[in-house]
Amino acid sequence: MSFPTPGKPVRGSKSGNHLMALFDLLGRSWAMGIIWRLNEGPCTFRALQERCESISPSTLNKRLKELTTAALIQRTVEGYGLTDKGEEIFQLLHPLETWARTWAKEFNP
Repeated sequence: MSFPTPGKPVRGSKSGNHLMALFDLLGRSWAMGIIWRLNEGPCTFRALQERCESISPSTLNKRLKELTTAALIQRTVEGYGLTDKGEEIFQLLHPLETWARTWAKEFNP
């Protein structure tokens, strides 16, 4: 699967709509989990793997490369950390977590 790029076909959009490109990136296995965990502060590869609990090293490595390419995370002296854009996307996702918590309580399949 290629890197989701606005303006190029992505999952859910043949035109590469910018929002669909973002959803394609964030919808990949562990992408949002990595952002969520890095909000706790920068850390090394191994520490991040521990924070994410069940993530495989190959998946973590792939997501780190993708999220770095997307300018959401960066290498720092302390390891990996969120960029300003990464912190911004976390802040935008946080209200969804609150909404999802309420939804989960009311969810009745």
